[in-house]
Amino acid sequence: MSSNDRVLVERSGPHATITMNRPERRNALSEGFMDELTAAFEEVAATDALGITLAGNGPVFSAGHDFAELAGADHAATRRTLLTCARLMRTVQSVPQVVLARVHGLATAAGCQLVATCDLAVAGYSAGFAAPGGKGGWFCHTPMVAVSRNVGRKRAVEMALTGDVVDAGTAAEWGLVNRAVADAELEEAARDLLDRATRGSPRSKALGKQALYAQLDRPESDAMAYAVEVMAAAAQTPEAQEGMAAFLDKRAPKWPA
Repeated sequence: MSSNDRVLVERSGPHATITMNRPERRNALSEGFMDELTAAFEEVAATDALGITLAGNGPVFSAGHDFAELAGADHAATRRTLLTCARLMRTVQSVPQVVLARVHGLATAAGCQLVATCDLAVAGYSAGFAAPGGKGGWFCHTPMVAVSRNVGRKRAVEMALTGDVVDAGTAAEWGLVNRAVADAELEEAARDLLDRATRGSPRSKALGKQALYAQLDRPESDAMAYAVEVMAAAAQTPEAQEGMAAFLDKRAPKWPA
């Protein structure tokens, strides 16, 4: 799979790994870097990979937006950068693969947003999560969209207003990540969760991911009405019929190509 110096894309078995490789800039999310990350996700999305791990090289996962690029930028340029970030986040949630963030070190501001946006996340105990704008001069408006939908209102407000770093164990307790483990166990724990999350029919999983995000922010009655229609239609697919037949026949399913 294609890579460049700043975004590494590797394939191992059924899974791909996209690695942010700007350690000298703490994997800061400049506009060009986010475009490259988006392109990497789009490239993997077009393959038969079942899952994607998002990782970062260097001492931190990601320090968020690149202030060297934004300091002094006018309104139009700043807005363009934020829209580029929003496009990256939408891409992470729209690709058919399961996306798991494997987090070490700090994930702050838009870096924290990136973790919150991924389908799953596993953090090493070295990880920390923050929306530091609350104690600075530029509030973390856009990062808190994803973060608040993971941790709940009071915890989101605490993160946003204090800007304090939340440790990995607390992040797991709050629901920002799925679990926290010793750094020495991080790769194995991330791979184990991704293996389990990519079992079953890939096409069914892709539809399920799409529908899950589509219903999450709807009122419960609307979400149920939507889910009923999706599930009824999905029952007619070859994958659903094969899954039911395999269950009744007490055999392993054979998914259509």
